[in-house]
Amino acid sequence: MITLGALVGAPARYLTDRALSRWRYLPWGTLAVNVVGSAVLGYVSAGQFGPTTVALLGTGFCGALTTYSTFSYETLRLLEERSYLRAALSVTANVLLGFGALSLGWALGSP
Repeated sequence: MITLGALVGAPARYLTDRALSRWRYLPWGTLAVNVVGSAVLGYVSAGQFGPTTVALLGTGFCGALTTYSTFSYETLRLLEERSYLRAALSVTANVLLGFGALSLGWALGSP
């Protein structure tokens, strides 16, 4: 189930990043997949689903969709370019929107 979820999540991450790559002020593709993945994970983790669905969507899909390593790399790249404001905006947006999306997903998925 994890592999099946990852088979969808990984290409979705790549395609999302490619679709949003023309707007380069911030790493929008990474932000988008992290926020969506956080929302889905919150929803799936709220307790409505069994272990098979959690493995498929939570571990497989969200694990392949979201990307902490790319987020870290892009933040480091912005800092190396001395784009301190953009780096701070990216970190703030990923953390706040990610937690907000997780909370919303949890609230929607709670019994």
